[in-house]
Amino acid sequence: MNSMAHGALIQTLAAALGLALLLGFVAARLRVPALVGYLVAGVIIGPFTPGFVADSDIAAQLAEIGVMLLMFGVGLHFSLGDLLAVRRIALPGALVQIVAATLMGAGLATWWGWSLGAALVFGLALSVASTVVLLRALEHMGLLDTHTGRIAVGWLVVEDLAMVLVLVLLPPLAEALGGRAGAAAGEEAHGAASVWHALGTTLLQVGGFVALMLVVGRRLFPWVLWQVTRTGSRELFTLCVVAAAVSIAFASAALFGVSFALGAFFAGMVMRESEFSHRAAQESLPLRDAFAVIFFVSVGMLFDPAVLLQRPLQVLAVVLVIVLGKSFAACALVLAFRYPLATALTVSASLAQIGEFSFILVVLGMKHELLPDEARSLVLAGALISIALNPLCFQAIGPLLRWLRVHSALARRLEQRDDPLAELPRSTEARYLSRQVVLVGYGRLGRRIADQLKASDVPFVVADQNRELVERLREQGFAAVWGNAAEPAVLIQAHIARARVLVVTTPDTLNIRQMIATARTLNPPIEIVVRGHNETEAQLLVQEEAATVYIGEQELARAMARDVLERAMAPHSEAGALKAW
Repeated sequence: MNSMAHGALIQTLAAALGLALLLGFVAARLRVPALVGYLVAGVIIGPFTPGFVADSDIAAQLAEIGVMLLMFGVGLHFSLGDLLAVRRIALPGALVQIVAATLMGAGLATWWGWSLGAALVFGLALSVASTVVLLRALEHMGLLDTHTGRIAVGWLVVEDLAMVLVLVLLPPLAEALGGRAGAAAGEEAHGAASVWHALGTTLLQVGGFVALMLVVGRRLFPWVLWQVTRTGSRELFTLCVVAAAVSIAFASAALFGVSFALGAFFAGMVMRESEFSHRAAQESLPLRDAFAVIFFVSVGMLFDPAVLLQRPLQVLAVVLVIVLGKSFAACALVLAFRYPLATALTVSASLAQIGEFSFILVVLGMKHELLPDEARSLVLAGALISIALNPLCFQAIGPLLRWLRVHSALARRLEQRDDPLAELPRSTEARYLSRQVVLVGYGRLGRRIADQLKASDVPFVVADQNRELVERLREQGFAAVWGNAAEPAVLIQAHIARARVLVVTTPDTLNIRQMIATARTLNPPIEIVVRGHNETEAQLLVQEEAATVYIGEQELARAMARDVLERAMAPHSEAGALKAW
């Protein structure tokens, strides 16, 4: 690399991070989401505004690294079981939402006089949400590890897979859609045979990659991480995590045609099998945050503010399709699967923006002469505005939900509709209706508690937001109700008024107080045990005498200390017989 390239990289990094820090701080002080400051920083150092212009190619590559690291981090918290648990809603929901958004976008483009091929590609570009924006929003709201967050992430994975197929099929279809044939991609024949060949090849490549990661990767990568951990070197451990994320993402794209983001996600999923996955997530967090900032700056650099003056009505129409049209479609789909209104609003807000795949699709469409020049400006304007509005969409969920409950009879009916999973069957034994334990959340912690209760023959009722999980529990003979336990109706159906203990194991910290308040109102003497997530939250609950709170590290330390004391104080003959707790 020559000195000019060195200078461009350093200048781009310095300008992007420095200006993003300054404007992000200003945005935070103005009570505006910090990412708005990052986007404005990109506009300022972009080629469409006077003054210093950063290298957009370098910024885009740095942003791609951020996408890889972010998706890798999500994979570290997202198991294959989590993905399969939401398949019944994520798979059909994502596909139908893509079709609905594509039709809305294509309708706009047709109204503007664009060709059928241009309208189709434009509609597809408006249909797929940004990986980085969605994950940052879920992390900020504390929803990433909740069932609603898993639905949104599963939905995103399906969208990414669909876009991989679209990017592969567009070149052989370009000529039929009214554009230029994809000679640059190396097609020798066109027509139906070429399309079916491309589709079959892509499906085989994606299937081969997924199979390789799940069969080989699940065993190989945790073993590699263990070997590196044994060296005791922190820097080698961090290097191993980052190298795994970037290298596997690159290899997946080069060898299997999978996107960088999807490859990194599966890399994180298989690395999750390691006992050091939590440490891996923590070690990569600073890098993920820094490169995510560069992603937003790179988006801002692509934006030409002149389009707001030249085509204001077209920009407004694009933003309405992205923010309102996609949201209404997603909300209706989630409600159709009988999920609560709160879940539907959260998922729809998660998808009310577009990002990296939209840019790639527009560039490919222009390369094959399918899209007019203004398409890029409109998509970029829609992306920047929808990304800036996305945090506000999340903030509006609570007030909107409260307003709908008061003013909309339909909203109240949706939340109170007759659902067999929302109440215990009439055949439920009496022992599950009185003096029972109500267990909110059936994740890894909830399952272990349930196993202990079952082994001790203590009756319990599970309350969980995963419909498929509740169906499976009932098939296995467990008492279970479906719904958000923050809603009084769910705890009432679990017979909280006669329960002996309420156990909350979910990571949804926002609703814990509401659950406790409902339980205390209906059953004042009930014992409450809560999974804590930080010391501040635990201290508040303890001071309020609301519940007994357990935090992971503290309780592990106490359990180990008890075991050490038992071993240290026991007679020598008994100490050897003591086993690990």
